[in-house]
Amino acid sequence: MADKTIICKDCGAEFTFTESEQAFYKEKGFENEPQRCPECRRAKKQQRNNGKRY
Repeated sequence: MADKTIICKDCGAEFTFTESEQAFYKEKGFENEPQRCPECRRAKKQQRNNGKRY
């Protein structure tokens, strides 16, 4: 498995999906690769949680 370069569907930035991240996804049973860069994932998660911290 090699690192993959992916284009974020939200901001269009390139980000690297590393071998270790790929292994983690496989271990957790995730079938799809991430579609958002880490920054957009954080923003989306915060938006989903309405900025609330638990």
